[in-house]
Amino acid sequence: MARAEIHVEVFTAPGCARCAAARERLRSVAEQAGGGRVRWREVDVTQETGYAISLGVLSTPAIALDGELVFATLPSEAQLRTEIARRLAAARR
Repeated sequence: MARAEIHVEVFTAPGCARCAAARERLRSVAEQAGGGRVRWREVDVTQETGYAISLGVLSTPAIALDGELVFATLPSEAQLRTEIARRLAAARR
């Protein structure tokens, strides 16, 4: 059986102070919560505007999990940790 993995994308913009402050903290939380099963990707909305719009990203930072916009605004560490754990548990079933 293949190991469950979750794809986390954080949508940021150049010059976004909130994005810069949150990026590494959230990456650390995601990697800890995922126990080595997280694939992290940073998406610059100025470079991938079409993709961001297709998911419904209206502001930064925003987070998509497995191609679905889950957090349209900056989540707390607990919110991100809980959602990653929930999705990984569901994938194991």
